[in-house]
Amino acid sequence: QVQLLESGGRLVQAGGSLRLACAASGRTFSNYAMGWFRQAPGKEREFVAAISRSATTSDYTDSVKGRFTIAKDNAKNALYLQMNSLSPEDTAVYYCAAKSAINDLPYIKPHAYDYWGQGTRVTVSS
Repeated sequence: QVQLLESGGRLVQAGGSLRLACAASGRTFSNYAMGWFRQAPGKEREFVAAISRSATTSDYTDSVKGRFTIAKDNAKNALYLQMNSLSPEDTAVYYCAAKSAINDLPYIKPHAYDYWGQGTRVTVSS
């Protein structure tokens, strides 16, 4: 069992930056690939960014490439999402997720993940 707790979401103006964090506990963090997903009001949950268990490989959805950066600190059992140049379209609840992984790859499909946090709300005002 892995417990995930997101933090860092808040109201921010368009063009601003936020850093989300996800604290993990319960199992060996380095065995898990991690991902960030988001769900906007009235929309389905969508992939944002993912990182391999060793943190050597990452992947992003096209809309955030060049603006968001995912990072994984296996020593601190922590996952981060640095979000820059935020726009109102980034408004959503952001979730971190963990997948027990044999392969050292990032995973972009929600159904691939084993554990989910409760989410942290990001609101970007125009």
